[in-house]
Amino acid sequence: MITELHIENIAVIKKLTVEFKKGFSVLTGETGAGKSIIIDSVNLLLGARSAKELVRSGEQTALVSACFSDIPENILTELAGYGVFPEEDGNIYLQRTVSAEGKASAKLNGRSVPASLLKDIGIYLINIHGQHDSGKLISPENHIDFLDGYTGTGPLLNDYSVKYGELLEIRKKLRQNTKSENELQERIEILNHKISEIESAKLKNGEENVLLLKREKIKNLEKISRYSTQIEKNLVGNENSACELIAQAKEAVSHLNGTLEGAEKIYERLDFCLLELKDIAESTALITDWDVTDPESELDRIETRLDVIERLKKKYAPSISEILESKENAKKELALLNNNGQIVEKLKKELIAKAKETYAAADKITELRKNAAKKLSSEISKQLRYLDLEKVVFEVSVSDIKGEDGKKRFSPKGCDNVEFLISTNPGEPLKPLSKVASGGELSRIMLSLKSVLADSDGVQTVIFDEIDTGVSGKTSQKIGIRLSDLSKSVQVICITHSAQIAAYADTHYKIIKTEKEGRSETYIKDLNRDERIKELSRIMGGINITDTVMKSASEILTAAGK
Repeated sequence: MITELHIENIAVIKKLTVEFKKGFSVLTGETGAGKSIIIDSVNLLLGARSAKELVRSGEQTALVSACFSDIPENILTELAGYGVFPEEDGNIYLQRTVSAEGKASAKLNGRSVPASLLKDIGIYLINIHGQHDSGKLISPENHIDFLDGYTGTGPLLNDYSVKYGELLEIRKKLRQNTKSENELQERIEILNHKISEIESAKLKNGEENVLLLKREKIKNLEKISRYSTQIEKNLVGNENSACELIAQAKEAVSHLNGTLEGAEKIYERLDFCLLELKDIAESTALITDWDVTDPESELDRIETRLDVIERLKKKYAPSISEILESKENAKKELALLNNNGQIVEKLKKELIAKAKETYAAADKITELRKNAAKKLSSEISKQLRYLDLEKVVFEVSVSDIKGEDGKKRFSPKGCDNVEFLISTNPGEPLKPLSKVASGGELSRIMLSLKSVLADSDGVQTVIFDEIDTGVSGKTSQKIGIRLSDLSKSVQVICITHSAQIAAYADTHYKIIKTEKEGRSETYIKDLNRDERIKELSRIMGGINITDTVMKSASEILTAAGK
């Protein structure tokens, strides 16, 4: 529910903060005091198009913010679908700002967001019902959800959703496998060519690296030969080589054994160095030992092989291992295509069977909806008659969704179109609820709907604007009773000119316009009982408020309290 509304610099409102309470609240006040501005401000907060004319004259910016608390789990789930989550305190905070130039910004929990997001989530936070209603109840696409909430189709819908998802998956596979004969043959030829080309290349994992190293070796053959010869010569190749000189040093050290302390260890170290150098010389000889008799021919062979590998890499995959993997995948696909006829037939049989299952699940939902639609139509009609709309005919229409071929088709929520239809005058055909023209009728219809659908709707705050338009005192009293009843399930806020309606409120706010420093300003006051009696007397008595009017106001308030 909305727990706080703050408005700054909108029309005659300089600064206004109201802390709304649970239950039934009314807002009253003189004509022009600013009641409609409250509604305009809430609509602005919920994503309505901004207009620079809203900004109070002489001010640079206007602002509306609100706090929503005690949000039920089902609404939190819906909001989560938009990536919207409450703050740590469990509240959701909305803010809308408009500049004098007409530029607007929106914030949700302190973060900048598109105004469209506020509009999307607003229908889950507040329903505003009035002459220009655009709330959740008035939108036909939501009617199926209201009926299902009233009916309790949840378990059946869950079962249907599983079958519907499986049906879509089979359809997808069938589309993938159902191709024209020419397309099929073309794909088979492409796969056969790919497999043949890769297999004829006789690729081996790791082959490319071996070839690249060998190519580099052949290209540097002269350099390798020159320096390997020098290595051998320096190590073992002549009488001045390192090994010969170390051998001589070793011989000299041998004569110092027993004469020089540590000579034996030096001898061992020299012996180790001699063995290591000979090993290096042998290793160098092995590395440079060639079994290639014709380096140029071998280089040509390597280059040709590398060209084959590079061509296949560009064509199929960036590495030999991936090329070989793509070949195996091609073989698998080819096997499937060769068996495509059998697969298609199997999928067609599966589709027919699954469609029967899904239709059966949908039919159960349709039967439940149609039975509930009759009951819901009856309950709402009773509500309308109670509110003195005896001639209004209300119907919850449940009809098949049909495709271009005229056959019933599936949707994510079954096979039904659900829409609320209404006729406000005898002899007139039933029309969509959204086409109802009269603001007073629409508000009472919305009250009736909301009274019956309070639990299934989920929205916890309902604002009725001028619900008493064009109704008599008796009807106003009935509206007040219904609003009071409704407020036991949801938070109800009503802007009214009716004393009979206002008397049933738990909280009564008065919108007051005053003059300050030569300018009009509007503020709001939470009335106590005596102040409520005076306000009800003003509404009832007009200019001259007599003791009789005051007494009547007190009696109305007392009676409503009972």
